[in-house]
Amino acid sequence: GWLFRRVMACGRQSRDSKRQVILFILFVCVCQSGAETLRYSLPEEMERDSFVANIAKDLGVPLSQLAARKARVVSEGNEQLFRLDRNTGVLTAKESLDREEICPQSDTCTLVFKIFFENPLQLIRGEVEVRDINDNSPVFPEKEMVLEILETAAPGSRFPLESAQDKDVGINGLQNYSLGPNPHFSLATGTGKDGVKYLELVLQRQLDREEQGELNLLLTATDGGSPPRSGTAQVRIVVVDANDNVPVFDREVYEVRLSENSPLGQLVVRVAAADPDEGSNGEVRYAFTQTSERSRQLFQLNRTTGEIRVAGNLDFEEAKSHKMVVKATDGGGLSAHCKVQVEVLDVNDNAPEIALTSLTASIPEDAPPRTVVALFSVRDRDAGDNGRTECSIDGDLPFSLTPTFDNYYELRTNAALDRERTAEYNITITATDWGTKRLSSRESILVQISDVNDNPPEFTQELYTMSVTENNSPMLRIGRMKATDADAGKNARVNYALVRQEGKEQPEVSISAENGDVYILRPLDYEKVRAFEVTVLAADGGSPPLSAQAVLRVVVRDENDNAPVLLHPAPGSSAAGELVPRWAPSGYLVAKVVAVDADAGQNAWLSYELAKATEPGLFRVGLHSGEVRTARAVTERDAARQRLIVLVRDRGQPSRSATATLAVALVDGFSEAHLRVSEEAPAAEPDGTLTLYLIASLVCVSALFLATAVAAVVAKVRRARRSEAETLPTFPTTATESNAGSLPRSYVYDVCFAAGTVNSEFRFLRPLFPCFPAGLPPGPGEQRGSVCSQDAANLGGEGD
Repeated sequence: GWLFRRVMACGRQSRDSKRQVILFILFVCVCQSGAETLRYSLPEEMERDSFVANIAKDLGVPLSQLAARKARVVSEGNEQLFRLDRNTGVLTAKESLDREEICPQSDTCTLVFKIFFENPLQLIRGEVEVRDINDNSPVFPEKEMVLEILETAAPGSRFPLESAQDKDVGINGLQNYSLGPNPHFSLATGTGKDGVKYLELVLQRQLDREEQGELNLLLTATDGGSPPRSGTAQVRIVVVDANDNVPVFDREVYEVRLSENSPLGQLVVRVAAADPDEGSNGEVRYAFTQTSERSRQLFQLNRTTGEIRVAGNLDFEEAKSHKMVVKATDGGGLSAHCKVQVEVLDVNDNAPEIALTSLTASIPEDAPPRTVVALFSVRDRDAGDNGRTECSIDGDLPFSLTPTFDNYYELRTNAALDRERTAEYNITITATDWGTKRLSSRESILVQISDVNDNPPEFTQELYTMSVTENNSPMLRIGRMKATDADAGKNARVNYALVRQEGKEQPEVSISAENGDVYILRPLDYEKVRAFEVTVLAADGGSPPLSAQAVLRVVVRDENDNAPVLLHPAPGSSAAGELVPRWAPSGYLVAKVVAVDADAGQNAWLSYELAKATEPGLFRVGLHSGEVRTARAVTERDAARQRLIVLVRDRGQPSRSATATLAVALVDGFSEAHLRVSEEAPAAEPDGTLTLYLIASLVCVSALFLATAVAAVVAKVRRARRSEAETLPTFPTTATESNAGSLPRSYVYDVCFAAGTVNSEFRFLRPLFPCFPAGLPPGPGEQRGSVCSQDAANLGGEGD
């Protein structure tokens, strides 16, 4: 009513009222279709204003909006069962709810209400389930049942009694009957094919009207509640004289077929019983007996005419047939019974139902075609063509359906599967009935494809190149080899191993079986091994396993772990000696320091420098050649003995070095002859030489004193030089030379000696060195030789 008044008010305020009314109704429909549903439960027979739910809390609506938006609750139907308090948001029951009154003969009882909001308009649907309690006792239709039984009735005769009815459901409903103690009757209960319990009185002992004309029995019905409830009825047995005719139905069973959509009031069947007696004994009255309450609601029986008509909505899916017992009683109390069976004809109002019976969780990808994946059944509660179904698979999938029996179907594969291409299939099965208006339903089945080891591992590269610096620490990780397997699970779990080759030593590397990390087992030496290759095998965890191979090349990088090694002068020997004439110009080649380095690259690039010298400015060393040359011309002021220390250094980081010590003697000149020097120098006679100079000095003193003094000074100087020349340095026999300091070149030293000559000399063929002058004449009996020859002999001996 409120909605109608609001719509009419809006229509009067607008010129185009018709269009606004249509739009408003559409808006209400949209709101209702999108409204959410609130669900609650409440036991029946609760007190008035019992709490149902807190609507404001459940909807998350502030209390202020309930009043502002004029929230109210409306129940479906004419009676409003709930009340909404806008101040608290609490939904309460206006009256005590009786489930049996609201939802009679229904297992579940659900009350629907709607909550309206304004500004903006909103509609929310709610449901309250009223739960059953054991608040009803079994009740017989009549408190007293009167049976008129002929005294001639034979023992074992059965007399139907009215069953009790219990409005409660489930365990709270009617469970059993009991009969009070008596000498003539017992109680028999049973359940018909339709599941309805029936009750009969069985005669155990012959009746005698003259002995007892009437019996009163107490019949008790009990339900299964806790505590249980019960109801009673009096059964009064009236013993009458024999009646020679009973009503007789023209048929014992009436069978009727009726469409489930038959209208109310439609005639179902007319039962008729004839009694040849006259008067009241021939008047027949009809009534239902041993008939379920549901059938009594669906069908109506005329007591006088025996016509049965439709009184409720029939449903084929609820009950395909209804069985009723009609009792015909004449005026004398005699009765007869007949059965009425109504078959409900189906109308196609139910879609097929798909029930999955068995499903293989996963199938291997190598499963052959026609492998059974699932078994399911299709059921349509309709009958005939309305219940006849057919199934199909949506889409182009490698599966097919095979019908088996009783509407069962097998889902089978019809082609080879490949998990690496498709790991799972979502199969949609459509079932359609054959009704005039065809109905269908769908069911989705997810089929997992399990892996089979059909893919070997694959390395990301055929050749892996890794490098390591020499002198590495043991078990050093230098990289990782990676192989992937398209399979899954253990079939994709890759293990790595080195391939052992017969006849070869154990490799210097190891590989982690789990992740392919490559480790160097022990320190490597670049000077011994610069690179090596091994073969790595990657095998998966399948059965049997599949594998692949790749080559691992390990390149050893050089480290500056070797110092330069001197070839000339040889390390460990005494200082090498070189002879340099005093007339040597600037750039004169004195010697060549030769060294090599076992490292490679810049670690083996050598440089030479003069670390220390007696005369720092007299000599220089070639940076890359190692050649020792005079930096300037030799003068008489330069000391006759020069000591040079040459530093040889590589370019590694950090650099390593070695030193060479050279002894250089400055001489005045030497001859053209070659001379092989001996190890021991000839015996020097400083006194003889001094005497020679003294004699010459005495001669000169006689001429000039000043000349004598000068001669004495000159003699002392000569003696000092002679003593220094007693241990001359040795000459190397060979040396190496290279612009880079490592490529050898031979130097040949040839020594010439001329016996008996005063000015003997020795020389180098390459280069040619002048020889210094000989000393004083030899003593008596001694062969004259030059100092050059003697010193050269000493040098040669040291070289040997």
